[in-house]
Amino acid sequence: MKIVISGYGRMGKLIHQTALKKNHLISAILDNDKDWKQYENEIRLADMVIDFSVPDAVMGVIKRCFGYNIPLVTGTTGWYNKLNDIKDECIKTKQSLLYAPNFSIGMNILFAINKYLSQLMNEATQYDVSIQEAHHKNKLDAPSGTAIKIATDIIGNINRKNKWVNNESHNKEELEIFSERKDNIIGVHQVIYTSNEDEIIIEHQAKNRDGLALGAIIAAEWLLGKTGFYTMEDIFKYK
Repeated sequence: MKIVISGYGRMGKLIHQTALKKNHLISAILDNDKDWKQYENEIRLADMVIDFSVPDAVMGVIKRCFGYNIPLVTGTTGWYNKLNDIKDECIKTKQSLLYAPNFSIGMNILFAINKYLSQLMNEATQYDVSIQEAHHKNKLDAPSGTAIKIATDIIGNINRKNKWVNNESHNKEELEIFSERKDNIIGVHQVIYTSNEDEIIIEHQAKNRDGLALGAIIAAEWLLGKTGFYTMEDIFKYK
């Protein structure tokens, strides 16, 4: 598969290494508008774009891929307020897009556990729930896209929660997300259920970024030849 990498930071470089290990070809590396113009021919001939850029750039990346009719896998977060519009455009114009707040297989297992647990906890009204997440000091968005995904699934299953907030709240209908940015933390996410009697915690800790890169390549391999709008849940149908 001929892959174009959009965004050549730490994740972009790791995507590069992982793709080569899986015998894929990197046909272009794009890190700014100039690169998109310089490598236009290589982009048009590519099979897939994998994007780990920045929130300010990702919408332009999506529009360009739609314009070139090239499938796109993106792990960039911070643009989900436009998600429904992009989904509608993708389906209407028969494009191909797979996005994920987190490509780690372990985290996608935790997503499934979180959904199931929140269904159980809907009836256990003595428990309150909150989310804690920590990342490296250079992460631009807070809360993380992963934390937002976790929160959205909880709100979808627990009737007593109707929105998430990225701060402490005295409104019991609000789901608190606490974000920390320090040092070189890869990513830690906790879902905490607390009652007067006990506490239930599920947690995912990323030891490195290798799982994210591998998951992105798996997603690209799965997306090839398909049209439509997808997430990792379409690949890993955990029950």
